Amino acid sequence: MKRVLVTGGAGFIGSQFLRLLAARSPRPRLVCLDALTYAGSRENLEGVEESLEFVHGDVRDADCLREVLRGVSHVAHFAAETHVDRSIVGAAEFLSTNVQGTHALLLAAREAGVARIVVVGTDEVYGSVAPPREAREEDPLAPGNPYSASKAAADHLALAHHNTYGLPVCVTRCGNNYGPRQFPEKLLPLAILNALQDRPIPVYGDGRYVRDWVHVEDHARAVERVLEAGTPGRIYNVGARDGRENVAVLRALLARLGKPASLLTPVQDRPGHDRRYAVEPGRIERELGWRPRIAFDAGLAATVDWYRGQERWWRSALERAAAARRHWLEES
Repeated sequence: MKRVLVTGGAGFIGSQFLRLLAARSPRPRLVCLDALTYAGSRENLEGVEESLEFVHGDVRDADCLREVLRGVSHVAHFAAETHVDRSIVGAAEFLSTNVQGTHALLLAAREAGVARIVVVGTDEVYGSVAPPREAREEDPLAPGNPYSASKAAADHLALAHHNTYGLPVCVTRCGNNYGPRQFPEKLLPLAILNALQDRPIPVYGDGRYVRDWVHVEDHARAVERVLEAGTPGRIYNVGARDGRENVAVLRALLARLGKPASLLTPVQDRPGHDRRYAVEPGRIERELGWRPRIAFDAGLAATVDWYRGQERWWRSALERAAAARRHWLEES
């Protein structure tokens, strides 16, 4: 890889991907494109920003895309709206960014003649999967909320651009990510920060929703492998084969922090809440040699310790979250 564009690079997963590439030798030339909406912050690039070119821009802006794609050989597309709860309140921004933004990027990448582009997706597009089955790449999609529907549309657009125009694009679909710098609207960071402040931790329904937890560093390595050697036109599931109930995960982090389980507070369930996500990652294991390296218990402990030691970061993130929440309520 000579010159790599990372969209959404100031977000949780994108910034980890940039850290991974910045540590490579030789290091490719890196370009980070980010609109710096509420969940993206240049604080996430601390310690790595000097190793890249940062462009403050929107993935929906065709002129911006043409400019940043000059000389780019590879593209990792992380930019997306990702919070399911917010997509239920108002889906328009999800359709605009996740669908129209992805379409704009695909068009610009085709025009620029990039060697490879990876559209980073989610296991949620498969919908709820009954145990003991794991979703495979060839399974039909069954998105159950506006967020996952928008991501399914983005996947279809990417694969259609390969089939119709020969664009060298791959799609990845990963399980639940966790790790440092995750914005505190998602389950784990929200729970960690509430526990640190002895505040109630909301638990949807009975809390027995199952997710496959993948550490963000493992996910970044998976995207790197697909960007380097994935077969164009193919989908790669990324999973740890380690499904856990949400309530069990929350109890484990409370134990790590020495906080009482009484902080767990049942709340009204989310509409259309998928019961279980699970993917079969055999293709990326067989074809690209990827496997997760970070066991969940060790990864959770390290994540809890990171947030405990990064109060400046998470207080800034909580302020942005509160401002964003006020905006959504006014718009809804």
